[in-house]
Amino acid sequence: MRVTHAPGKYADFESLRAQAVALRRAGLSRRQIRDRIHVDNNDILNRLLQGEPAPEWTKRPNAKDDLREKARELRLQGWTYDQIQVELGCSKSSISLWVRDLPKPERKRTREEASAIAKRGWEATLRRREEERQRTKAAAASEIGSLTDRELFLLGVGLYWSEGAKSKPYSRRERITFVNSDPGMISVFLAWLRLLEADPAQLRFAVYIHESADVRAAEAFWADHVGIDPAGLMKTTLKKHKPLTNRRNTGDDYRGCLRIDVRDGADLYRRVEGWWYGIVGAVSPGDLSNRT
Repeated sequence: MRVTHAPGKYADFESLRAQAVALRRAGLSRRQIRDRIHVDNNDILNRLLQGEPAPEWTKRPNAKDDLREKARELRLQGWTYDQIQVELGCSKSSISLWVRDLPKPERKRTREEASAIAKRGWEATLRRREEERQRTKAAAASEIGSLTDRELFLLGVGLYWSEGAKSKPYSRRERITFVNSDPGMISVFLAWLRLLEADPAQLRFAVYIHESADVRAAEAFWADHVGIDPAGLMKTTLKKHKPLTNRRNTGDDYRGCLRIDVRDGADLYRRVEGWWYGIVGAVSPGDLSNRT
C-alpha cells in the first residue's frame, strides 16, 4: 500500500512509525520503506525505525559480525564514528552502514577535539591496513620454501628476459647486461649466474644514479651488496637532475640502479635466448613467432 501525506506529512508521527515498523518486520529495506511511506528525511526515518533490526538480506555479506555488533554497541553508548574508528580500526564508511539505523549521539566536543579524534581514527585505520599488508606478505613468503636448481634456473631465464638487455634484428648485440634498482633482484640474478657457473672474474658492476643523490653512499651500498670493494666498480653513470620534474626517489634509501655485465657473454646470451623460447614453446607449442 502506498501512502500520501498532507502538507504536514510528518505530523502524525506515531501513525507513520506504525507503518514503518510493520514494513520493516515484513522484511523491507530502508529504501523500500522510504519509498512506500514517502519519508525523505533520514533523521525522521531513523526515528521511525528505531529499535527495529534490519532484515538479514540487507546486511553486507562481507561485514565482520563481531566488529559490526561491537560498533552498534558503542554507538548505542553515544560514541561517534571517529571514536568507534579509533577503537575498532575499521573504516567510517563501514561504521556508517552498520549503525545508520541507530540514533545520533549528542555532540559534546569542540571542533579541535573532533579533528584530533578523526586523525587518530585515520591513523588507526592505516596501522590496521599495514598490519594486514605485512601478514599477507609474510604468509606468501613462507609458501616459497627452498628452491631447486631447476626452479632457480627457470626463474633466472624469465628474470633476464624481462629485465635484461636483448639483441634486436636491427641491432645485434649479443651480450649479458642486467640493470635493476631492487637489491633482491640483483641477488637472485647473481645466484642464477653462479648456478650457470659464470666466471666471477668476467663480471663487471657499475652504478646508475641521479647526480643530485648521495653518489658515494650508493656506490658503497652496491659494492657491499655484491661483495666487492667500491674501487672495483666501473665508472658511475650520472643522470642529469631536472629540478621541475616530480621525482619521488629522493630519500635516504635511494641508491639508483646497479648494472651487471658479463664479459664475453655472447654464448651465454644465445643460450638464454634459446632457453626462453624453449619456455615459450612449452606453454604454447608451435608458436615461436616472436623469435629474434
